[in-house]
Amino acid sequence: MLQTLSPQLHDELERLVLARTGRRIRNFAVELHPERVVIRGSSPSYYLKQLAQHEVRDMLPDVSLENAIEVKN
Repeated sequence: MLQTLSPQLHDELERLVLARTGRRIRNFAVELHPERVVIRGSSPSYYLKQLAQHEVRDMLPDVSLENAIEVKN
């Protein structure tokens, strides 16, 4: 299913998540795999981790999502 997702979608996901979280997630990255989407990075709070997840979920509601963002104070 994700094999058909474009590089433009990848860039758009990264841009929207960074905008929604105020660029406070360091080293944020989106990985598009055939079976799921993985988001990675380092967040100062669980709130920002959740915001990032919701932004991806809003754009791709039917795709399996792995939130691998680490929370570090």
